[in-house]
Amino acid sequence: MNDSIYILRDYGKVKIMLKNILDKKGISRNKLCNIIGTNYDLINRYYNNKVTRIHLDMLARMAFVLQCDICDLLKYNKNK
Repeated sequence: MNDSIYILRDYGKVKIMLKNILDKKGISRNKLCNIIGTNYDLINRYYNNKVTRIHLDMLARMAFVLQCDICDLLKYNKNK
């Protein structure tokens, strides 16, 4: 494949599943913020799937506190 030629395609989307996990466990965004030591706005962006850059440390903290795996927090949806 020629590296100088890029084909524009829709590769699918990565969805952040934080809302589902917090709702299922009955944990509020405020409580998660306090436990992992971050601000509400950042957690709210993850919760509403509005994050453009994912911070690996933040994912690790959420997975630890929520006792889940990273793959529970992220879901890849392929386009057909």
